[in-house]
Amino acid sequence: MSDPAAPILDDLRSESEELDRLVVELDDTNWSLATPAAGWTVAHQIAHLAWTDTATLLAVTDEKAFADEAAKALSAPKTFVDEGAEAGAVLPPGRLLARWRDGRERLQEALRSLPAGARFPWYGPPMSAPSMATARLMETWAHGQDIADALGVRREPTARLRHVAWIGVRARDYAYFVRGEQPPATPFRVELTGPGGELWTYGPEDASRRVTGPALDFCLLVTQRAHRADLAVRAEGAEADRWLDIAQAFAGPAGPGRPAKGA
Repeated sequence: MSDPAAPILDDLRSESEELDRLVVELDDTNWSLATPAAGWTVAHQIAHLAWTDTATLLAVTDEKAFADEAAKALSAPKTFVDEGAEAGAVLPPGRLLARWRDGRERLQEALRSLPAGARFPWYGPPMSAPSMATARLMETWAHGQDIADALGVRREPTARLRHVAWIGVRARDYAYFVRGEQPPATPFRVELTGPGGELWTYGPEDASRRVTGPALDFCLLVTQRAHRADLAVRAEGAEADRWLDIAQAFAGPAGPGRPAKGA
């Protein structure tokens, strides 16, 4: 039987390697560049990815130790993510890059070794290897976008965006709950045009509420890396329109999003 996590983990490795190529030749000045995330430099972005990989590895390999770390994090829900990034960002770039590389490879090995159907604890609901690999890819892509924006680099979209789009669609109801709102009772139809011109579809074909647009723009929207006004994502129906205002693919509190260009 094939491992359902393997293709996603392969894509996660490719996404990480692409970001690695973007930062490996940077000098110290560029590692200190401010990114669109307030207070975070390029180093903070990589440090956050390394920190999350380490936390995930602990969850997979040592549930008790992870429970202790999760308790510390949950005691400071508004600061623990920034604190984790700050601790790594102070390292020399070479050491930080080596830490990220080592952690992400060890996590690959740990997730690939899990038996099919196994679940492990996380800060929210328990996770499976495929769900965690998808979440790690989404985060790697999103934080990579922050770095690309800081460097003034345009990244070519790839078919790996399918994972980001999928988690964005799956997280629809969460975006309402985290804001204290009741999500719509019925699913939406989402139709996205992939990088190669292919159509990615989610939800019933006959749904009256629809979201359409380029997959890249949808992924920028649900990861809150661009303002809706600057993207070619369109909604049909008031409920779908509201979702595009609040959509988020990531766990945690409702994000502030990014201002519109020229705002």
